[in-house]
Amino acid sequence: MSKSPAKSTLAVILGGGAGTRLYPLTASRSKPAVPIAGKYRLVDIPISNCINSGINRMFVLTQFNSASLNKHIKNTYHFSMFSNAFVDILAAEQTPDNPGWYQGTADAVRQCLRHVEQHDAEYVLILSGDQLYQMDFQQMLEDHIARGADISIATIPVAEREAPEFGILKSDDQGMITSFIEKPKKDILSDWVSDTGDEMRGAGRIYLASMGIYIFNRRLLIDQLQNEYKDATDFGKEIMPASIEKYKVASYQYDGYWTDIGNIYSFFEANLALTQEIPDFNLFDNTKPVFTRARMLPPAKISGTTLEKTIIAEGSIILASRVENSVIGIRTRIGHGTTVVSSYIMGGDYFETLEEMKHAAERGIPKIGIGERCYIKNTIIDKNCRIGNDVRINGGHHLPNTDHSLYTVKDGIVVVKKGAILPDGFVI
Repeated sequence: MSKSPAKSTLAVILGGGAGTRLYPLTASRSKPAVPIAGKYRLVDIPISNCINSGINRMFVLTQFNSASLNKHIKNTYHFSMFSNAFVDILAAEQTPDNPGWYQGTADAVRQCLRHVEQHDAEYVLILSGDQLYQMDFQQMLEDHIARGADISIATIPVAEREAPEFGILKSDDQGMITSFIEKPKKDILSDWVSDTGDEMRGAGRIYLASMGIYIFNRRLLIDQLQNEYKDATDFGKEIMPASIEKYKVASYQYDGYWTDIGNIYSFFEANLALTQEIPDFNLFDNTKPVFTRARMLPPAKISGTTLEKTIIAEGSIILASRVENSVIGIRTRIGHGTTVVSSYIMGGDYFETLEEMKHAAERGIPKIGIGERCYIKNTIIDKNCRIGNDVRINGGHHLPNTDHSLYTVKDGIVVVKKGAILPDGFVI
């Protein structure tokens, strides 16, 4: 009996670079470890997509601030001892033949090939660790096999406004990619229009963008990285354009919801979009659960609060007067008379004891959480922040971009840094 394609597949999830565009959320953690939707981490998304697609052997490649990511994966992904499933972290390591850091996506996979080669697999699925989507990789694998492709690239139709941010490609009638350009300038876009289907064309999404999701036949991947393109550091910029000339590279068009969480603005928008009545990314889909660490937390407790379009994670104590269009993360505490609008509060890593709160108060330090009579709008509050009473944070485009010791402002969004202490009456 032959194995299913998913059982013959090994997934490699790229942890990304230093994540400077997501700073200050990445000041002390790697990009895949950034908390999303109140209780998950970014890396849970690709891992969950793999598990839901029947792919249960995964490597996560990381090199920056990887301690919290290591801890999260170690505490979360436990499989039966009778299966060969695993999620292993491969941190950049100095070896005799490679003393350097990962230089790009292809170089990261090349440096980890000795781990990949130890596993029996026909296909290698390469994923990014900073995207929000729900995709069945089993269908992409079946498409890859049916077309007899050497490489498949998942593609998504995009509009003219977004096209210059992506690798854009064109394919023939058989769905094979004929040309590829990385981040084209606006003035040449007219040469790159594709037939993306009636619905997408109606929405103005007429360019096929690479999602940075690739399936390689394993032997070809190893040969390309070790021999043919042994100096190439990046898949999108170097290996894909060169491969199109020589190999069967297929486009697998995906029409569902997908967003690249590359910067603070897209991260903020993606989180707040989850509060809509029927969000594009559905956390309530039984067939596509998002897995994460199972925490033994009490349910949320809410008293006297008007809630409108808000997600509240477990372990929270909310006494606020109003919370709207916001995501409230685990173990968040919000005091009486406070209003929170269009914000993402990440919550806390632990509960303070009554003794700790009393001790902090004696030294004039606020409790972990948000105090009383505060007003918070267009703000991301990172984990374990202590925000006093009568604090006003009014984010918006009237604020210039700035980086302060306690907070950063980017594109009008205020990001309060992890563990920051904002005293009573503080105003941003």
